[in-house]
Formats: sequence, structure tokens, C-alpha cells
Amino acid sequence: MTLISHKARIVVTVAIFFHGGFSINHLRGAEQTNSRPNFLFVIADDCTFRDIGCYGGQAITPNIDFLAKQGMRFTRCFQQAPMCSPTRHAIYTGIYPVKSGAYPNHTFVKDGTKSVAHYLKPLGYRVHLSGKTHIGPKSSFPFEYSGKKNPDFKAIDQLLTESKRDGIPFCLFACSNEPHGPWNKGDASQYDSSTITLPPYFVDTKETRENMVDYLAEITYFDWQVGELLKLLDKHGIVEDTIVVVVSEQGSSFPFGKWTCYDTGLQSACIVRWPGQVKAGSVTDAMVEYVDIVPTFIDAAGGTPEAAIDGMSFVPVLKGETDTHKRFVFGEMTTRGINKGSSYFGIRSVRSENYKYILNFTPDVTFQNACTTSTIFKSWNKKALAGDNTAAEKISRYENRPAEEFYAIQEDPYEWNNLADDYNYAMQKAKLKRELLRWMKECGDKGQQTELEALEHQGRKRQSKDIKRAEDTGKP
Repeated sequence: MTLISHKARIVVTVAIFFHGGFSINHLRGAEQTNSRPNFLFVIADDCTFRDIGCYGGQAITPNIDFLAKQGMRFTRCFQQAPMCSPTRHAIYTGIYPVKSGAYPNHTFVKDGTKSVAHYLKPLGYRVHLSGKTHIGPKSSFPFEYSGKKNPDFKAIDQLLTESKRDGIPFCLFACSNEPHGPWNKGDASQYDSSTITLPPYFVDTKETRENMVDYLAEITYFDWQVGELLKLLDKHGIVEDTIVVVVSEQGSSFPFGKWTCYDTGLQSACIVRWPGQVKAGSVTDAMVEYVDIVPTFIDAAGGTPEAAIDGMSFVPVLKGETDTHKRFVFGEMTTRGINKGSSYFGIRSVRSENYKYILNFTPDVTFQNACTTSTIFKSWNKKALAGDNTAAEKISRYENRPAEEFYAIQEDPYEWNNLADDYNYAMQKAKLKRELLRWMKECGDKGQQTELEALEHQGRKRQSKDIKRAEDTGKP
């Protein structure tokens, strides 16, 4: 990767995925940009945080690792829902999913909901989204748009050119579709399926290993995209003027990741580079959430976040003024309306530094999604039917959930030992349950009733499809 010039001004770039003449206006523009950093926010799609190189993973990610050496790496960043649409709505609005209305997949926010564009445009910013969207309605997200499923580097190059020429700071969301399935990008020959290490909750099959190397190769492809974005900042001489944020989104679509409220589903990689403000190579254990992105950007841009925003600015964490941020982080998941999902299976969760509490609304319902019909899961079933008890146990744990789950995260990071019925943890469990119920009440979350209303928060085409499925299965 090209070495980044140190002659550039300070720019805040958030990694998800940007010639003007020399004049008095150009000088004024430079002065404006220095006081209002640019933002580059780069986001992956279905990427388990543990698989990225600088998080101890096996994926080859030199550009992301390089960024981590120049910025701050968060070890406890979480999103609100382990699927794309609610996650992206939460990022752009700073509002929790049920409160905004965008809590099922393929969803939209309530009329009148504001997004980052409404907050940064009055502060003089151009707000641009390049790549995957999965948000609505357009009135709530009045961005400049480019690209389809992935960032459009040509359009981004033009944006950076115009921004520098006109002295107007930008907030760019570069939204990748990688490593979302199908895993068909990148060079899988960089990985050996026979020697890679599988997570302890996987069943070791040929199909699992072959898909794992394809998935890792696509993470490396995403890393290439990050590198191209960083090169554009260097090309335009705005590295020092840009805050860059790179996040991994929810976990992969392997079992126990996406669509679950385990850490593998909800926890995210998060790396922030802010030249002159963030200590290079620093690591923080502060707990932050995706809803904190918008208020952090507003704060860094010199504005004041509105009270309607649920998130909290973590600028003090970035500047090294504190090493704590939130005591609890929350998650929600509904299978209602997702592809091949259970007709209704609602999950809510709360996590502290040491413990996780999960509430499953319908433990009598089998947990299903696109993962349970995949070739990977079928290979697990085949092994279980052949008499492999470990495979059978892992399948059962995935499809059959108890009403409550409670885990001691520090000792059990993969959340395998359910302590919900352990008397020794009764007080800790009760405390987290109270916090979860309080949060649900504040969000207007009525539990199972909210789950059954999920289809009302999807587009008409999606509603019709899911209503027909419910009629065919005889289930609501």
C-alpha cells in the first residue's frame, strides 16, 4: 500500500469507503476543512470481527491492520441487530431499531425520522453514500448516492476532487457488499482448507472448510477495497484532514453468527484513525454501539447532538480522555420477514463488560434462517445422522433455544456454557434482565407483540411475500 503523505491536513476518515486550482478560495477551503474534519466511514457486510487479522483472525488484511497501527482499535464495539437493514438504519440515525421502526430486515424508519444527513448538512458538509444502501425512505436519508452493491471509486474520486476544490468537508459512507455470500470474490488459493482453524462452535466438515476459505478470501477482497479508499485520501492530500472509521458489521452467515445475539453476531471490529487526536496503535476496551456513530460525528464536526438521538459521542474515548463509555450494550433480532426464517422468533439481549443475558420470546419455536438450509448446515446434519454426537449437539443448540441464556463472557467468550439456571449467578442475571426490560420499555418494545407487528415495518413486496408464506405454513 502506498505510504500516506504527512503533508496533508487533518481529516477524519471513517472507513466504509474520495484538483482544484490554487487560489484564495482554496486557502479558505483548507482553513474550513481543518476546523471541520472529513469523515470516511467504511463498512463491510457479514464479517465476523474475530476473522480480521488485527483481531487475531486468519484473514489476510494488510490495509485494515495498517490502519489499526495508525489509529485506535476497539475491542468492544457492538451493533444493535445482527442483520443488515436494522444495523444500517441505526448507524445513520443514531436511534435504536424498535424505536425508529426499522427492526426487522428489509425495513424502513418511521416518517419524519432524521439521519446524519440532516445533522451534518447544516454544518456545511456534503453527505455521500457509495455502495450498498438497504435503508428507507429516501426522505429520511437525503444523501448523495453512487454505486450499487459496492463503493464506486470513480464517483468517490470526483467527490474528493470537488470537496477539496470547493473547501467543503465531506462525510462519506463507503458501503461494501463483502464478504456477504455468495463468497465468489478474492483469491481463495491464499488459504489452505486443510490447515485453517475452525471456531469451536463449528462442525468440522469438508463443506465447512471449503466455504470458510472462500469467505476468508472475500474478507481479503474487502481489505483491498479499504486500501483503495485510503489511496484516494493520499492522492488528494487529505489524510491528515480525515477521520477514518472501518467497521465489520454483523457476523458471517455461518451458524452462530449473523441472525443471533451472541457476540459473534453482534460484536463488530471498529478502527478509528484521527491524525493529531487519536494515539497511533492504541487499543480501547470502552464499550460503544453503532448508534454512537452519528453523535460522535456531530461532536467532532463542532455540532451538538439532538436529544432524539439514542447514541452518545465517544470523542472523549478517541482523544484519550477516558477509557470507558457505556455500562451496557443492547441487541435485538427478529426472524419474522427474513429469508427462510422462522415465522416468528424474537430475541433481545443486554451485555455488560463481563456478562451477557439473552431473552428468547418463543423457546418452543425452532430457530431457522437461510443458514439452516445451507450446504454447510446440511453437512452438519449428515454428520449427526451418521452418529456424531458433537455435531448433533451443536445443531440442537442452534435450532433450539431456551427462554433465557446467561453467559460469563470473560471465561466463556463463545457463549457455550449457559448459566441461566445457576444459582451462583442469580444476582448478576437479575440485574441484566432489569436493564434489558428497562431498555425495551424506553424503546416502546412490547416483546412478542412487537415481533408479530414486524411485517408492518417492511416494504409492500416483502410484506406480500411473507404473508403468503405464513398462509402456506399456517403460522403467523
